[in-house]
Amino acid sequence: MPDAAPSVLSVRVRDLVLPLSAASAEGIQEGPLRAAVARRLGLPPDRLGPPLLARLSVDARKKPDLRLVCTAACRVPGDDRLAARLAKLDGVEAAILGPGEAPFDPARIRVAPPAFAGGAVPGAPPLVVGSGPAGLFAALLLARAGLRPVVVERGPEIRERARRVAAQWATGTVEPECSVQFGEGGAGAFSDGKLTTRIHDARCDAVLGELAAAGAPGEILYRAKPHIGTDRLRGVVVNLRGAILAAGGAFRFGTRFEAPVLRGGRVSGAVLRDVATGAAEEIPASAVVLAPGHSARDTFASLAALGVAMVAKPFSIGARIEHPQSLVDAWQHGPAAGHPALGHAEYQFSVSVGDRTAYTFCMCPGGTVVAAASEPGTIVVNGMSAFARDKENANSALVVSVDPRDYGATDPLAGVRFQRAVEQAAHRTGGGGAPVQRVGALIGRSVEGRLVAPSYTGPWREADLADCLPPFVVEGMRAGIAAFDRKMPGFAMAGAALTGVETRTSSPVRILRGEDLQSTTHPGLFPCGEGAGYAGGIMSAAVDGLRVAEAVLHANVRNER
Repeated sequence: MPDAAPSVLSVRVRDLVLPLSAASAEGIQEGPLRAAVARRLGLPPDRLGPPLLARLSVDARKKPDLRLVCTAACRVPGDDRLAARLAKLDGVEAAILGPGEAPFDPARIRVAPPAFAGGAVPGAPPLVVGSGPAGLFAALLLARAGLRPVVVERGPEIRERARRVAAQWATGTVEPECSVQFGEGGAGAFSDGKLTTRIHDARCDAVLGELAAAGAPGEILYRAKPHIGTDRLRGVVVNLRGAILAAGGAFRFGTRFEAPVLRGGRVSGAVLRDVATGAAEEIPASAVVLAPGHSARDTFASLAALGVAMVAKPFSIGARIEHPQSLVDAWQHGPAAGHPALGHAEYQFSVSVGDRTAYTFCMCPGGTVVAAASEPGTIVVNGMSAFARDKENANSALVVSVDPRDYGATDPLAGVRFQRAVEQAAHRTGGGGAPVQRVGALIGRSVEGRLVAPSYTGPWREADLADCLPPFVVEGMRAGIAAFDRKMPGFAMAGAALTGVETRTSSPVRILRGEDLQSTTHPGLFPCGEGAGYAGGIMSAAVDGLRVAEAVLHANVRNER
């Protein structure tokens, strides 16, 4: 009889600390990484297979001695006794690989239908409303399960959308159906493409794997703070669409969801309207996944009028603050600032101001402040960075929490009206452009020294943000600036620019859903993602899209029975 194949262990080692000199363009040089793994395991380096970098972060707490902290996975020839010994070491996981198995590799983890999925059934396909991350990932899972979903998107495909948005920035105009808020890719397509999230969900690895397979930079699979960049995101979105089409899905751009259709107390279709012609049609659907984005105000109004259960929810408003990126790099990285392995630095600050919170949000290193209004006569700003993050300014939202007590009304759309009133006031204050105020002027200091040139993509003028933001927001921003300057000296630099107003930090409504993720009042309607009030960023929205798609599949299996 032939000899049995030797056993091989899959070993994962956490919290390896290496000097900055071990960095490479691919993350960490193989030699230092292999040596660090071998030391932790107490094995000779030549006994290990090639180490795979699974996670990488920078520890900048003890400047100037910055350190790389990583997790690595590799193959090690061994048996049960070696596996048991290694598993007793701090930060080490070890198990014998089965036939055909490979060590941990996020690139191999992809979106796949769950085991319970029953596949396609006769009848209408599910309808997915919106092609942001929630809608795209819901559609991808449904398509791979054989349900042939139809994605409807009120805006254009991403390439056409980018062209038209650039033209709007140049002219200072607004297209309600094609903007930074609406179109393929959702609002995140014009952002830094951050993939950080506070949720802990196994689906996150599948999302990262799909994004990498669709052309996102490979480093998103191991960076502690991954980002794609608006320039790379556009190609990723096109490739995700291609994956959905290849699996049997379909897309209809320039098509606005008007309302669900009910039969027998259950959603059985939808009324759609062609944006170009205005023609309406009713189509059947086995389920409607509602992922419209946080700015679909007309959709919220339509659903509220039909009695779909929803409530006003908290969000935050403020302005975009811009500093020299070199200031942020020097504060975070010290003498190592500019090292190619570090990239440009980020920050994230928060402070309690009475019973509110002032905080920074969606920080864009080396980025641009963009015009993001979706309604004429309003000003909305957002932040955006390319993958290289190579612009002169760093920008971040500087916002203060708002809750329903501030709206002056209790109905579900009160937050929408509150947002709109602030955005219209900003348009008046800025004379049709964005109002810009120096930090020194906001906090009552003389404006002297270096003036940061606003990067805003539309027209702007110097103004007083107190003329368009509520007093409690202005006071919260002042308190935040003082607190954050103690953490990052220079945050309160007098010449830093504040561009208003940032109002679309999250959805102003939550469309209520039950444990089965269906609307509590309209079965067959599956509220999803950031617009429905269940996510806050690309990763959490994509994960919620997967969760909702699984719920649709559960319902599909129940209906089969």
